[in-house]
Order: sequence, then structure tokens, then C-alpha cells
Amino acid sequence: MRGTVERGWQVPLIWAAVGTVLGVVLVLVTTAVTAVVNDPDALEPGEIVVLSGRDDSIGGQRQVLVNQWNELHPGNRARIVELSGLADAQRAEMLARAQSGRGEVDVLNLDVTWTAEFAEAGYIRSLDESRVRTGGFLDKPLATCRYGGRLWALPFNTDAGLLYYRPDLVAGPPLTWDGLERDVVEARARPGNTADGYAGQLADYEGLTVNALELVAGSADEPLAGEDGVLDLDGHETALVSGLERLRTIAPAGVPDLDETRSIELFRSGRALFMRNWPVAYRSLAQDGEGGPGVPFDVALLPAGTAVLGGQNLAVSADSRRPRAAQALVEFLTNERSQQILFERGGLPATRAVVYHDQAVRDRYPYVTTLAEAVDRAVLRPAEPHYARFSEVFRTAVDGYLRRGAQLPADLADQLAAARQGRLTPVDGE
Repeated sequence: MRGTVERGWQVPLIWAAVGTVLGVVLVLVTTAVTAVVNDPDALEPGEIVVLSGRDDSIGGQRQVLVNQWNELHPGNRARIVELSGLADAQRAEMLARAQSGRGEVDVLNLDVTWTAEFAEAGYIRSLDESRVRTGGFLDKPLATCRYGGRLWALPFNTDAGLLYYRPDLVAGPPLTWDGLERDVVEARARPGNTADGYAGQLADYEGLTVNALELVAGSADEPLAGEDGVLDLDGHETALVSGLERLRTIAPAGVPDLDETRSIELFRSGRALFMRNWPVAYRSLAQDGEGGPGVPFDVALLPAGTAVLGGQNLAVSADSRRPRAAQALVEFLTNERSQQILFERGGLPATRAVVYHDQAVRDRYPYVTTLAEAVDRAVLRPAEPHYARFSEVFRTAVDGYLRRGAQLPADLADQLAAARQGRLTPVDGE
């Protein structure tokens, strides 16, 4: 009987121990699940949709990076939705989708001049700088991500205008706009010469605004950009007229409707002495085989280093259903490794300083030191919600001046001031 009694006591003790262990396990499991659910850093599951313009990188490196993200995050696969290659059409489509409020888009790939507009309208989320690593980004590209004292995006790729020139026809790159103008005038007077002028982006779109601003900035007696690097035309009517007159003088005959692609075609064909274009033009001119360069070329800073900064920023949509996952993707696409891949393999200028010191990048792109200086010295377009309106008013006046010989409106300064505030016309007495 004694043995039976002892066994009878052992059974409940064993089950009690098992129950205790199971209880602890259940508590731990419950705690772990609760931690996952309540963890502010946990990524919300589901697809991440990225709205972007056309990928101009070599070999589609943006998609390559997205594929890498998808391998690492199968629960948050990302998908790029590409829009029109025209910047104005991209902006219109992005605004329409943001205004719909349907939460169909998680990340927006914005032109640097759109960040303020989308932030002011409440279409993108601000980023908590205490939780985002911004050290290592180039200063000016990062500056385009700020508006109203807050960080709204991270810089995806940067851009700055460069001067492409014919080393067989000029002694070297002109250091001033006066020098460039002299080279053009002398080349036109040379018997048998077919290279005519400065092929910039002169069609009636944002490219014309950029090209005109660069000439205006280069014609001023004093810097038109303040300590923040932002251009300000107020009170600089003389530089405005001088810059536009010079642009009309050095442009190819008839001031043709050139965009980035047609500028490259004109320069490659040997019909332009100089070309202003973005870094992407370098690989188009340097490629071998069919479609290779028709003329020798070299690349330098624009005269006086007055390039306008370009580029794109990645922002999280305000109505994204997966804001943490979207931000994680943005940080992945802008980290040092991704930026190195985008530049070395894809040719898109990096926004991280360290990439410009990478030997593989320097070997592939001999002009990288020039590019780094161009970005560092570049001027910024106004970071304002109504920049698009400002640009439209400005380039309409510029287009009339260049192509139709029209005088600049006497109240252009007032028109531009009104446009920057989102108004169509100046207020009387302004």
C-alpha cells in the first residue's frame, strides 16, 4: 500500500510540474506575440507600392535593388509602378493619386522641387530624424528633403548640370560664360565649321527653367544664392536680362526645342560646340559600338560653377497602410551599399559622400571628381509649395524672349512673387 500511495502522490506532482512549464511557455509565447504586435518598429505585412518616373539607370538598377529587398523581406515585397518619362506628367499623376486618398501608394519618388509641395499639401509623412540615419548624405541633396524645419524624404539620386565640350575645337573648357560666348562666336566665324553653339535644354518645360537660371546666376555680379544655397531672383533684373540675352546668343540657330535626349543627339552629330546636360549624358556619349559617339568630347563644370541641382527624393505617402515598412524600404534604397550600386552599375549619381571615393566608381566614371564638385557648388531652386507655378511663369517669359523676341514683362518680378505664393496675378500695389 505504501508504494501505491507514494506513486499516487508522484502523479499529481509530475502533472503540476508539467503544467507549470506549459504555463511559463504560454506566458513567454503570449509575451512574444504581444511584443510583435505592439513593437513600433515591426513592419506591417503586405506589398509596398513605389510610384516613380522612368528608371534611366544602366541595366535597370532600381529594379535590381527592389529585387534584393524582396528576397530579404518576402512579407513586404515591393513593386515599382512607372509613370510617364515627362516630369510634368509624372507630377500630375502623383498629385492625382495622392488626392484620391485610396492608400494605393506607399512610396513616392519625387523630383527635388516637389518635396515642399507634397509636404505642404499633407500628401507625405515627415520622418523622425531621431530614428533615421542622415549622416553621410551630401549636404545639398539632403537639404532638398527638408521643408518647414522638418525632414520629409531621403535623397535617392542627385544631379547637377555639366558642360560637355569639343576638345578638338576649343583649347579647353571655358571658366566663365564670357569665355564660352567668345568660343561660340569664334567657331561660327571659322570657315567650314558646323558646330553651332550651346545645346542646352531649351524646350518649354522645366529644362528651360533650369538652363535659364544657370545663365542668370552666371551673369550676376554677386551670388544669387544665400547661405542655404537657394536661388533668389528678387532685385536682380539686370542679371536676368543679361543671362537671357547671352542664352539667346549662344543657343543653336533658331533656339531649337531641345530636351535632354535631343541635346545629346545634336552634340553627338557634331553640330554643337558645347552641350549642357545631366551626368546621364556621359554614358550615352561614351558607349561603344552602334550608337557610339560621333565626335570626341570631354566634360567639365559649367562656367562659374552655376549648375542647378537636380535629383529625386523618396518619401512615404501620408495614406500608406504600411508606413513603417515603406520607410524601411526608403532607408534600404538610400543606404551606402544601394547608393554604390546605383552609381557604379547604374550611372545614377549617388547621394552618399563615401561612394565618390570608391575606386570602382572612379575607375568607371573618370569625371566623378568633377561631378562631386558640381553637386557641392550647385544652386538650389526655391523649396516652396508653389514652385511649379513659379517655374511656369518664369519659363513662359523666357520662352517668349528667346524665340519670339518678346520683351520681358515689366511686372515680371511681381508675377514671380505672386506665383511663389500660389496666386495667378500680382495684387495691386504689391
